[in-house]
Amino acid sequence: MADILHRVGIKAPAADVYEALTTVEGLAGWWTADTRGEGDVLRFRFGTDGFDMKVLDARPGERVLWEVVGGPEEWIGTHVGWDLDRADDYTVILFKHAGWKEPVEFMHHCSTKWAVFLMSLKSLVETGKGAPAPDDVKIDNWN
Repeated sequence: MADILHRVGIKAPAADVYEALTTVEGLAGWWTADTRGEGDVLRFRFGTDGFDMKVLDARPGERVLWEVVGGPEEWIGTHVGWDLDRADDYTVILFKHAGWKEPVEFMHHCSTKWAVFLMSLKSLVETGKGAPAPDDVKIDNWN
């Protein structure tokens, strides 16, 4: 198994970061504008592609964890999580996209895109404006 790992500090209260990770409005502000929530499943669309995430854990100011239940084959059954902690004026996110069967080329792409979107999350929470898809930084022919 292989995991994508990132760490980012956001100069804001943990409650603000948590809100951006757990509300449809917050998620649409940094990941993809086409975000919908239906019960405990979140649906994210990127043009014709998309991901469905089942919320497994949501502890205010501490942790958010999803299981991928719809999307590309490589993502199905993987887990996407954010652990939140405080360090001085920052909420520090330890991000993990865990459970990839193997580090295929698509995983390399997704690792870079997660970094792009984590910077979008940081911008949204710190300034009020993120760069969600379709306005995100494009990194290659896969977007």
